[in-house]
Amino acid sequence: MKESRRKYLQFLNPLELLQTKKVLKNNPTIISEKVNTTESIISLYQYDSEHLDCKQSLKTQEVTSSLFKNEHYYWLNLDILNKLSVETIGDNLNIHPLIIEDILSIHQRPKVDEFDEYFTCVLQMLYYKEDQHTIENEQVSFVLGKNYVISFQDDSHRDLFDPIRERIRISYSKIRTQGSDYLLYAMLDSIVDHYFIVLEKVGEQIEKLEEEITKNQEDSYTMNRINNLRKELIFFKRNTSPVRELIGNILRSEYGTFNERNRKYFKDIYDHMVQIIELTENYRDVLSNIRDLYLSQTNLKLNEIMKFLAIVTTLLAPATVIGGIFGMNFDRIPYLHHQNGFWIATFFMIAVPVLMLFYFNRKKWF
Repeated sequence: MKESRRKYLQFLNPLELLQTKKVLKNNPTIISEKVNTTESIISLYQYDSEHLDCKQSLKTQEVTSSLFKNEHYYWLNLDILNKLSVETIGDNLNIHPLIIEDILSIHQRPKVDEFDEYFTCVLQMLYYKEDQHTIENEQVSFVLGKNYVISFQDDSHRDLFDPIRERIRISYSKIRTQGSDYLLYAMLDSIVDHYFIVLEKVGEQIEKLEEEITKNQEDSYTMNRINNLRKELIFFKRNTSPVRELIGNILRSEYGTFNERNRKYFKDIYDHMVQIIELTENYRDVLSNIRDLYLSQTNLKLNEIMKFLAIVTTLLAPATVIGGIFGMNFDRIPYLHHQNGFWIATFFMIAVPVLMLFYFNRKKWF
């Protein structure tokens, strides 16, 4: 009950209504753990160039360091971040508690960490939600050892690694012969390549919006759509920009598991991230230009309306003046009692605005 009251009482502060997102969600000093009571789904691929063994639905207690002792390569994947399961696996594999904390924390900034026996990295997978035109993120964490890769992700239904599973079933494929660091490259490459797809979807929305504004087909929600796209681009940039630094740290790493012949593949990912960041900046500039164009067109329409109203007011001014003069309460006004006084006044009320129209038209004021 107290939590419910606190939830709604916070909005009594008017400044809260101005915040588009809660600051606490991105505060690095506050640990926001992913609390999930659903049992984790654990799968293990054990392979070399000729043989492949796939185990599904492993128990948490079965994941120990003895799994990775023989001369094979391993990919251990955990879906659904159950806190107890992750902590148990971390204890069994001697993974540092700070790494376990990073895995369980949400909204983690992409980062890498090096230890004596393993290398870890955390980044965000991004998805574009078509029905709401929004970008969603899912944190994924990797632990790279001498002959294994462990991946942690929370969504068991949405996965970018199915093509890798298909490739790993092919004997003598690169992923089966190039070592565990190549497997890490393949997964990072899948995530980064999907960034292009998400950015392309955002670009389509920007182009559609630009076309509508150019053709004067915008509606009352156009400004909201521009602001929403701007927020999605900011969200996208915040989650992707640090990935370039992450890949750069891998390229500079002296961790022994990274084979020199495979570093060129990570360099390719780095080049892709440079392209993504440049595209994001370009889209941001285009969106700023669209916003300026929309505001310019809105101001132009307002100016046209004000121009029309000013002309109408000016044309009615002579009639107002003539009517005001002859409507004064004086006993002696010229033509006040003239038999054609009404028609004379009406003539001038019409003639003067007509002459003004000709004058305005000659001056090209409309």
